[in-house]
Parts: sequence; C-alpha cells; structure tokens
Amino acid sequence: MSIVVALTVFAAIFPAELPDKTFVATLVLSTRFRPLPVWLGAAGAFVVQTAVAVAAGGAVSLLPKQPVHAATAALFAVGGAAVLLSGDGTQQEEQEVEEEIADLGSNVSAWRAAATTFAILFIAEWGDLTQLLTAAFAAKYHDVFAVAAGAMAALLCVSAIGVVGGRALLRVVPVVWIQRLAAAVFAALAVVTAVEAARA
Repeated sequence: MSIVVALTVFAAIFPAELPDKTFVATLVLSTRFRPLPVWLGAAGAFVVQTAVAVAAGGAVSLLPKQPVHAATAALFAVGGAAVLLSGDGTQQEEQEVEEEIADLGSNVSAWRAAATTFAILFIAEWGDLTQLLTAAFAAKYHDVFAVAAGAMAALLCVSAIGVVGGRALLRVVPVVWIQRLAAAVFAALAVVTAVEAARA
C-alpha cells in the first residue's frame, strides 16, 4: 500500500467533501442526536460506499491504460468544475436533512441515531462526486487499499468535523475558499493524469 497514494486521495477528497451534503448532514444530525452514534452511522455508510467505489475502480483498472487515464483525467476535470460551480447550498442542504428527520424526536436510542445517520448518508453519497472520484483514483493508481484508506480517512475526518464543530468552521473558513481549494486539486490531478494518458 502506497502512503503517497493514500495522502493524494485524502488531499483531494477532504476539501471536496467539506462543502458537501455529508458535512452538512452530520452537522445537523449531531444537533439532534448524540455525536458518537451520528459519527458511527456515518462511518458505516462511508465503509460501504468506499468499498463499492474502489471495487468499481479496481475493475476499470484492468482495462487498457491509456483510455483509463484519459477517462480519469476527464472525470477529475469535471469534478473540479462541479465543485467550483456548485455554489453554497449549505442552508438548502440543512433544510433537506431537517425535513428527513422531522418525525424523529431528540430522545432516540443510540442505535436509532446511528441507523438514521447511516441511511441518510448512504443515500446522499450514492453516486456522489467523491464516490466517483474515489473510483477514478482506484482505476488510476491500481492500489485499492491505499485509495480506500485515503478516501475513508478524508470522509471520517469531514464527518468528525461536522459532528464536533462544523458551524464554527464555516464561520471561520468560507465555503467558497474550500470549493476553490478542491477545484484546484482536481484541476492539477486532471492535468497530471492527462499527461500520463498521452505518454501511455
């Protein structure tokens, strides 16, 4: 397992997830339920989603190298543009999550809080940009363990920040800065991968 690959994946996925529904959902859920069950439910959803992504990317990596790198470069470029153009939908996403949990009281069991979090995040992350990018990383690097480790670490950190102090972070660091950082990382990855595709 390559530490460099894991760190590269972490550096790309972490800023892409901060303005995402994952972050907002864990923030909202942790205001209604105890933080630990929320984080554990999120972690369970991320394990399943990441496993699916790296399995798909690993299967794609068996295809010829040049088209895989070309498609991966395009996906990174689209991902960067999508993050940059997504706007600050934080309030709308908060409202959506609030509506999803409106019928639940605040005094639910830890198990119910974890299960609710798992269900909300599992559905929110299915086919999400970062899941597709995780698959692209697995296809590019041929190292599913490093990609899974980097993606999981990023997702777990983002959910932990959302649970512990998400609102404080958003007051200090504007969402637009986070989006620009993520877009820059993906643009750099797109260029590097496109060069690799041309040389393959």
